[in-house]
Amino acid sequence: MLRMSARTIPFSVLDLAPITEGSDAAQSFRNTLDLAQHAERWGFQRYWLAEHHSMPGIASAATAVVIGHVAAGTSTIRVGAGGIMLPNHSPLVIAEQFGTLESLFPGRIDLGLGRAPGSDQAAARAMRRSLTSGDEFPQDVVELMGYFEPAGPGQRVRAVPGEGLKVPVWILGSSLFGAQLAAALGLPYAFASHFAPEQMMEAIALYRAQFQPSTQLDKPYVMLGFNVFAADTDEEAQVLATSMQQAFVNLRSGRPSRLKPPVPGYTDLLAPHEKALLANVLSSSAVGAPATVRAKLAAFIERTGADELMITCQMFDHRARVHSFEIAAQARDSLTLEK
Repeated sequence: MLRMSARTIPFSVLDLAPITEGSDAAQSFRNTLDLAQHAERWGFQRYWLAEHHSMPGIASAATAVVIGHVAAGTSTIRVGAGGIMLPNHSPLVIAEQFGTLESLFPGRIDLGLGRAPGSDQAAARAMRRSLTSGDEFPQDVVELMGYFEPAGPGQRVRAVPGEGLKVPVWILGSSLFGAQLAAALGLPYAFASHFAPEQMMEAIALYRAQFQPSTQLDKPYVMLGFNVFAADTDEEAQVLATSMQQAFVNLRSGRPSRLKPPVPGYTDLLAPHEKALLANVLSSSAVGAPATVRAKLAAFIERTGADELMITCQMFDHRARVHSFEIAAQARDSLTLEK
């Protein structure tokens, strides 16, 4: 056993509900539920899905609907949004949606909120989103949280269901803005280090330094995104990870696609700027056999002091992806960390 100290931090799952080449959204949703059921058995803390739009390789656009699908097929794991892109919606509608989910699955629903569009500008316009609506994100968060409070005398606009329900709200981010907002509101903070790690350490430090206790949370709580591409050997894991590498290169090149099969030696085919892109966006990652993954997870947790890790993995083969999360769970159980 790799022994670092005296506590084990929770691991959770971020599922982008990948649509693989040659498949469809229906199969993606079956895979999502199967992975969630495995994650529940392996002791993962929560299972989150993310809002994206007009993305051929991601099936979770109607995020609240997919959360209901997963929650109905599981019994103990927390299920939620990582996240809902709030400027795409009215706060009242999101309060009603998550009030409905919390009423159906009490004590199991999380609501993570982000301010990005989860799409390109064309899709944002199709959702009737204003290009400046992100500027109102702090006010929208406060309004949304207000709908979960008990209704006051004479209150005309109410979230039914929603009012009086304790739906935990998280702030998601990849910059200092989200860190400051989460700290000011006394909310848990989830940083997107699995694809945007540049400001991670600065954001963590800022959030912890400025945190103001709230009725939801009395001290800072940081969850960090982390990619795990695990297999029985380092070589196999490196090949399996190329599906995600292709997805990032295609997305940043303006060619989003369904998740493609792995390509052995893929990075050898890339231009220098593409290799640099992958080295940056996937720097918070563990790719390899169980021992390799365990060591990289331990180093990341020790460096960041994370309170929780949100593990994500995009692999073309569903069985290989499930096995990767199994290896991640085994690595979690073998780590003992400092309080």
